[in-house]
Amino acid sequence: MQIGTTHSFDIGDGRIVTLETGKLAKQADGAVVVKLGDTMILATIVSNKEAKEGVDFLPLTVDYQEKYASSGRFPGGFFRREAKLSDYEVLISRIVDRAMRPLFPEDYHADTQLMLSLISSDRKTMPDALVGLAASAAVAVSDIPFNGPISECRVAKINGKLVINPTIDELATSTIDMIVAASAKDIVMVEGEMSEISETEMLEAIQFGHAAIKIQINAINEFAKKAGLKPKREYNHETNDADLKAKVTKETYDKVYAVAKSANPNKNERKVNFKAIVDEFKKQYSAEELKEKEGLINKYYHGVEYDAVRQATLDTKIRLDGRKTNQIRPIWSEVGYLPAAHGSAVFTRGETQSLTTVTLGTPKDAMKIDGAFNIGEARFILHYNFPGFSTGEAKPNRGVGRREVGHGNLALRALKKVVPVDSGYTIRIVSDILESNGSSSMATVCAGTLALMDAGIKITKPVSGIAMGLITDDKNNYAVLSDILGDEDHLGDMDFKVCGTKDGITAVQMDLKVNGLPFEVMEQALNQAKEGRLHILGEILKTLSVPNPDYKPHAPRFAKIEIPGEFIGAIIGPGGKVIQEMQKATTTSITITEVDNKGIVEVFGEQKSFIDAAMARIKAIVAVPEEGEIYDATVKTIMPYGAFVEFLPGKEGLLHISEVDWKRLDSLEGVLKEGDKIQVKFMGNDPKTKKYKLSRKVLLPKPEKETENK
Repeated sequence: MQIGTTHSFDIGDGRIVTLETGKLAKQADGAVVVKLGDTMILATIVSNKEAKEGVDFLPLTVDYQEKYASSGRFPGGFFRREAKLSDYEVLISRIVDRAMRPLFPEDYHADTQLMLSLISSDRKTMPDALVGLAASAAVAVSDIPFNGPISECRVAKINGKLVINPTIDELATSTIDMIVAASAKDIVMVEGEMSEISETEMLEAIQFGHAAIKIQINAINEFAKKAGLKPKREYNHETNDADLKAKVTKETYDKVYAVAKSANPNKNERKVNFKAIVDEFKKQYSAEELKEKEGLINKYYHGVEYDAVRQATLDTKIRLDGRKTNQIRPIWSEVGYLPAAHGSAVFTRGETQSLTTVTLGTPKDAMKIDGAFNIGEARFILHYNFPGFSTGEAKPNRGVGRREVGHGNLALRALKKVVPVDSGYTIRIVSDILESNGSSSMATVCAGTLALMDAGIKITKPVSGIAMGLITDDKNNYAVLSDILGDEDHLGDMDFKVCGTKDGITAVQMDLKVNGLPFEVMEQALNQAKEGRLHILGEILKTLSVPNPDYKPHAPRFAKIEIPGEFIGAIIGPGGKVIQEMQKATTTSITITEVDNKGIVEVFGEQKSFIDAAMARIKAIVAVPEEGEIYDATVKTIMPYGAFVEFLPGKEGLLHISEVDWKRLDSLEGVLKEGDKIQVKFMGNDPKTKKYKLSRKVLLPKPEKETENK
């Protein structure tokens, strides 16, 4: 007996994706299981029948969570159960949210919850490439209004060939790692990292991804038909007063248009001027009338602002702050601002400012990653903080928000391509946004580049970033805006962030708020972004053009040595005794990593002398005795047949009683005792036992009698 409805399709390379509904979570408004290989994602969506009173936006919550049982693992932590979402889960949740939110009806304001769960994982299939498909399919089989479907896929470039949804192993060698989300007609979201690719390659990859998404959307439509299309629910549309709307427009539009054209570079003054217009309009109403009408007036006035500011920009090609469409705001930067940090920089562009620090640590400081799907560690970390005062607001700190996680991840992706993987350090970058009026994540990229160079990290190339915007109308007029303001982000149709070196793109993030972006417009945006980020790069390089030749005096130093694998145990010692004593005696931190039967030993210390002392000990432990070499030794144990002596750290050999002196000894009493310092000569290895042969007597004068007898 078959339960539910299934539909399978080829994603384009012989791999089969199966969509299933009607078997699990049947009380949700929509529930779908997506399966590729042994990876399965359950997507459910529930939306309240009525919107809450006074809500004028879509309260959409998207949560992606990985069940540890999906990969046969126990969760970490004391309670051994899934806890709050990890940063990785937050990032995947954001991908779905950003792709789907713009496609719900503008006046649909009911609480909506979209939950995505990884319920089975084959450890090969990347789940983040399937969540958009699962989410959109769940909406398609529900009665919730949605202007979709959409879907998403991962685009990679492996050995020069574009690939859809590669396995984890394949992705390791890719020069492109990009998630693309789209409807059948239009691209709606792009996010990813690249190895300095060109703008042309970027467009090719997006187009390639869109072709694969169209296959998925056809499958969603066929699947929804098989499951039985549900009529979309009726809902309470926004209250409207056509006469009041016309009155607000008539009496405020020209005034708003004039403020928009005034080219005032001060954000706060513009805000005051815009507010004064609506405040003046409200004066014609009594307090009692305002109590009834104020909500609608504010809504209609926001629409006037939206239309007038956009039209002023399209008409004049001059923006709110007086800049041309491709003009970048004034930039100043400084390095070494914080004397006690290992590296620091201040980057200011217009009214956006980042104070960024770099901290250098040992491998022990690496961030442990213990997820159901992702397991390992990260030795390059970037954290982004966005306090309320950066926008002049008083708001409590309630921990890191999803926006901060997303912005930090974008900056991390932009910079990690140029950070050497063999630096030896764990590197933590922290960007504290002190002022914000547009594109603080891109300020983080620029400040991060400067702070890394200030810290002495030998990045391969400097990186800069820029946020691009777009304004369009229904007559196919448009303006691509470089280095957008906060208002231009809010009122515009696109937020397209592009990061890269002088030679190519390293990271992108694009969100579209309008249906339809012709590829020729996207191409113009990419080319204009290149001009802008190269200008910004030139400005920051005036402050510091190459990494400092050395680390700061107070930064930890390190040395690295490769040793044969058989010596790892000798350095560690029983129960870690040797390495712990060595660290304590030399005031260093020592880590050992086994790679291909070899040991990679890294020694970290605050002073070079500390490191030298530790390295001397390590080299002595791994040193191979040379036949005929004389060594200073310490007597460790006295036995009837000789003495065991340590002639190199961790290396002991038997000094046979016959090799202690030229004269015959019946015992070593009165000759040697434990702790005595003596010299011995290494005579080689015993061919039978392979043990060290040592002699003391050959270093002593030979008695004449012995010579004559011989």
